[in-house]
Amino acid sequence: MEFSKGKIRQIRHLMLLGAVLVLGLIYSKEVFQGIGFFFGILSPFLVGGAMAFVLNIPMKAFEEKVFGRWKGKYAEKIKRPLCLVLAIIALVVVLAVVVGTVVPQVVTTATEVGKKIPAFTDSVVKELDRLMKDYPEVMKQIDQLELTEINWDSVLNSIIDFLKNGAGDVLNSTFSVASGIISGVVNSVISFIFAIYILAQKEKLSDQGCRILSAYLPEKAGRKIREICSLLYKNFSSFITGQCLEAVILGTMFVVVMTLFGMPYTLMVGVLIAFTALIPIVGGFIGCSVGAFLILIDNPLQALWFVILFVILQQIEGNLIYPRVVGNSVGLPAIWVLVAVSLGGSLFGITGMLFFIPLTSSGYALLRESVNERNARKRAPQAQRKEPLPQKEEPKQPDKGGKRASKPHS
Repeated sequence: MEFSKGKIRQIRHLMLLGAVLVLGLIYSKEVFQGIGFFFGILSPFLVGGAMAFVLNIPMKAFEEKVFGRWKGKYAEKIKRPLCLVLAIIALVVVLAVVVGTVVPQVVTTATEVGKKIPAFTDSVVKELDRLMKDYPEVMKQIDQLELTEINWDSVLNSIIDFLKNGAGDVLNSTFSVASGIISGVVNSVISFIFAIYILAQKEKLSDQGCRILSAYLPEKAGRKIREICSLLYKNFSSFITGQCLEAVILGTMFVVVMTLFGMPYTLMVGVLIAFTALIPIVGGFIGCSVGAFLILIDNPLQALWFVILFVILQQIEGNLIYPRVVGNSVGLPAIWVLVAVSLGGSLFGITGMLFFIPLTSSGYALLRESVNERNARKRAPQAQRKEPLPQKEEPKQPDKGGKRASKPHS
């Protein structure tokens, strides 16, 4: 039995793929280390790409909605840098509003807590004295406890050992932390500059990517990859827009309801919960913990009511508003939004929650398109078999005078 050249080539490729997979399993530790090292090198550029993607949403809105009527050669040159600067300013203003609203209130509350701690300690001591007088059996049990003497020699030896061995470790840790901070700042600057370059030349980069796909891949495969990339861009953009809209809705709900019930720190808690709600489903719990702590300092009973209020609003938001707002923005049914958030959080934590919704939406759209195409191909032969074949009519020959020839009467 002889194989054709194409079949032999397929068998050779399968054997090569199997060998690569076997080597990958054998040296899996080294492979993962190499992948981690590779992504560590590319991390500033990956972060820069993510920053460019986020900044592109407001920049595109400025270009289309605000400066859409600017036409001409010089207008096009000015519009892109101007919209980019406005997008950066808008993002900085949002962060400044959040930080300016939340941080001063947290600092003020922490100062008040420091002032209230001595009074709280005195009240606790008085309450303990009262309990001792009311329940003398407790004092008897405390007196029966054997108090161990402190071994000062061992304490001194421990301090000397720390000064000998631990001081160097502390110094090394300090240098490591300092170098990590400096490296983080440098990587952030590189990522930001890379994002600016991407946004300034995004059309050119897109054209270059399409040309590379056209040069190295078949036309059908290149077209499919472009469709998938376009779908991913649309879903991720819609997800970020829907997530921001949902955060604004949730923060507004808290501001309105807390104002109606006369709770303190209304605006600050609403802004904080709106900002932390950018993390899907569970982000609002961070804002709840901070808000409950701030209200607890002023009125413990109101803090309890705030937690109850948060649970109610969170249930409404998580089961009704979020799946509909975010699910409609990415074209994903509400049940699959909850599934995507649960799976993403279980596998990759907060990052998985952020990325799994648009990824699931893209996979859902591709699967729906494939299913519809396959079902349409299956229905086509059945429809052709059911349709009756058209009858062929005999052509009528005109006579020489241009009139139809009539049959002779018998």
